[in-house]
Amino acid sequence: MHVDVEYRPSYSLAMVTLDNGESIQAESGAMVGMSAGMELKTEASGGFFKSLGRSLFGGESFFMNTFTATAPGQTIALAPPLPGDIAVIEMQGEPLLVQSGSYLASSAGITIDTKWTGAKTFFGSEGLIMLRASGSGTLLVSSYGAIRPIDLVAGEQYIIDTGHLVTFDEHIQYKVKKVAGWKSTLFSGEGLVVEMTGPGRLTMQSRSQDAFLSWLIPQLPKQSSSSSSS
Repeated sequence: MHVDVEYRPSYSLAMVTLDNGESIQAESGAMVGMSAGMELKTEASGGFFKSLGRSLFGGESFFMNTFTATAPGQTIALAPPLPGDIAVIEMQGEPLLVQSGSYLASSAGITIDTKWTGAKTFFGSEGLIMLRASGSGTLLVSSYGAIRPIDLVAGEQYIIDTGHLVTFDEHIQYKVKKVAGWKSTLFSGEGLVVEMTGPGRLTMQSRSQDAFLSWLIPQLPKQSSSSSSS
């Protein structure tokens, strides 16, 4: 499998080239185009209950699509629903936690499941459940805006807004906390943050979907009382 990411970071498109018989699993609706003759199989990956958990708690589709090449060099184009970047992560057995909505696709050998991260993330935008990617292979994750990786050495700390966190190594220690006092948390526009402690790698996105919706919704036209009564 070979992956080229084009048009980054604003409108990234992943061009995946497969060998004969090689497969890639992708989120429902991620396929933009593919070579003629490629096989498509739609199923509840991992079984009913794992798929239900990913759908209800992880923000992903219940059904996953698996695309299999029937000839060498067949390609498939994949894209996320939001304008942003795509990161290609080569996993070697170290589990990775992925925020809800950022999973795009993965090769055979990668297992996607939900992960209970405890009550400490109750107020975080990523919620109580995150996706857990494990195994060895190629993982594609997407973002809203550009993706920036940050490598932490042992004991090094980094604070990130919950809405900007995309992935982090499972062994990274973290806690959700107020950015300052409650007044600053409620009125500064910053909300709650995640304090990450290395060693390990995390990735963040340059834009927040929650922040965009907070700006967009007040701009939408309101239904007038006259139109509602007619």
